[in-house]
Amino acid sequence: HVQLVESGGGSVQPGGSLTLSCAVSGHLFEGVCMTWFRQAPGKAREGIATIDSEGRSKYADSAKGRFTVSQDNAKDTVYLQIDSLKPEDAAMYYCAASQAYCGCNVAAYNYWGQGTQVTVS
Repeated sequence: HVQLVESGGGSVQPGGSLTLSCAVSGHLFEGVCMTWFRQAPGKAREGIATIDSEGRSKYADSAKGRFTVSQDNAKDTVYLQIDSLKPEDAAMYYCAASQAYCGCNVAAYNYWGQGTQVTVS
């Protein structure tokens, strides 16, 4: 049984930084791709950053420059660092895993965490 658990969200002032974590438990086959998504109230869920099993990362255009995705394979954990937080970054942040797809298509992911809330004020 695969389980993803996000943590690290909270309330941060504009300009601050935050690092979110996504701990993965259970058995995932090699080649898994992990992606961070976010969803603000009234808006669609959007992909932020992706990292594959080789450590290669890709970012949505809106995330380039302030977001950094990384992973610690020994801890089965993926991270998302957010710098220079803006009010528009406030959202529920989710991590997701796929064994067959590596991108920002929400429908392509079959494993999701419960989300961690980021508030910027």
